[in-house]
Amino acid sequence: MAAENKAPVVIPSEEQVESELNRIRYRKRFIRTLLNTAAVLIVVAAAAVLVSTIFMPVIQVSGDSMSPTLNDGDILVTLNTDSVTYGDLCCVSWQNKMLLKRVVGLAGDVISISGDGSVTVNGKLLDEPYVIEKSLGQCDIAFPYEVPADKIFILGDNRVLSADSRNSDIGSIGAEQIVGKVLFRVWPLRKHNQS
Repeated sequence: MAAENKAPVVIPSEEQVESELNRIRYRKRFIRTLLNTAAVLIVVAAAAVLVSTIFMPVIQVSGDSMSPTLNDGDILVTLNTDSVTYGDLCCVSWQNKMLLKRVVGLAGDVISISGDGSVTVNGKLLDEPYVIEKSLGQCDIAFPYEVPADKIFILGDNRVLSADSRNSDIGSIGAEQIVGKVLFRVWPLRKHNQS
């Protein structure tokens, strides 16, 4: 019988076994930590998407009807609510479009706009420092105009260009059309120069 050539069996030392076990444990902890971190990030991202979609939609301004307050390209965070009041900037849905306008009148208010564009609500002249150029604009409604029940009267700050409640095609806005009110501007970080 021929002698078999077998490699000698090497038995690792106690330190080598302990070192290998520590490496295996570390790898398992690392993988578990990595998976937990990924799960947390996925949950946080899903929650952020849910909140931004349902409660606080983020919108981008398109057009100049709210200039100089809001400008084309501004990114805004809104609060999903139909509870608005005087002076609020709100986003409304009209013919599959989103309009950003300022609330000027509530249900029952009597609105008048003079030929030079001065606005009165219930006989009181509005102080509108945000309007650079007053104008009657695209207006085909008769004044004085009483805002119907459960409606609001909205105007853009750029009265020359804005299509808003002065136009009978848009008219007064119902609560079901209000998408939300503007909370704050996200971008640009600094307010545009108004001069």
